[in-house]
Amino acid sequence: PGAFSLKGFHDSLRFEDVSFRYNPEPEPVLRHIDLTIRKGEVVALVGMSGAGKSTFVDLIPRFHDVSEGRILIDGYDIRDVTRQSLRALIGIVTQEVILFNDTIANNIAYGRADATPEEVVAAAKLAFAHDFIMEMPQGYQSMIGERGVKLSGGQRQRIAIARALLKDAPILILDEATSELDSESEFMLQKAMGNLLKGRTAIVIAHRLSTIVNADRIVVFHQGEIVEMGRHEELLSRGGLYARLYAIQFRGEGENG
Repeated sequence: PGAFSLKGFHDSLRFEDVSFRYNPEPEPVLRHIDLTIRKGEVVALVGMSGAGKSTFVDLIPRFHDVSEGRILIDGYDIRDVTRQSLRALIGIVTQEVILFNDTIANNIAYGRADATPEEVVAAAKLAFAHDFIMEMPQGYQSMIGERGVKLSGGQRQRIAIARALLKDAPILILDEATSELDSESEFMLQKAMGNLLKGRTAIVIAHRLSTIVNADRIVVFHQGEIVEMGRHEELLSRGGLYARLYAIQFRGEGENG
């Protein structure tokens, strides 16, 4: 009732004193979150499992509504805009890529029914998926099986990136896959990710060191609160939670991750 359509994303995404609890749980899973993300900024969210990172990103497309506080896009409370116009601004790439037992082309074009075959190929090339697609028996018309079983984990992720590139939404929510990939797949994925992030505002639940180091800002979650914020070197030098997480998760990876 009375909701209006958001026309694009121009300035900032802002969490104002946001708390969230799952009904009927008494304990909030997010407490008093204050954070402004500027257009064009890449923000990496880190923290132990269960710290609130996934819930935080789920509030942006309104998969849940805040319990307290508010979320603003360009100054508008997202509860005052249509869900459709809000979600049109957001591309989501998760580790559980939702793929359908359909052709590769249709999987990439999901959500963009008007996409031309040329646009689909262009997105696949930027996602470093074109070559493996062309090696398949029917190329872009190859069926990928239920949930994409005929593809490797790295290939599924690149299809998801191609889909997000084709949607071309200005705000990107990225839940990085934790799965181990061989070094060639990892390299392709990094390059695809670089193309996807270019010129976009991104909120990344980060598991890869390279993503974290390259982020404009790292936001550290702990038990539903933001406890630290800053860049990689800065946070390491503080010797707080981030430095401890880094030591646990990445010490063995050397500097190149």
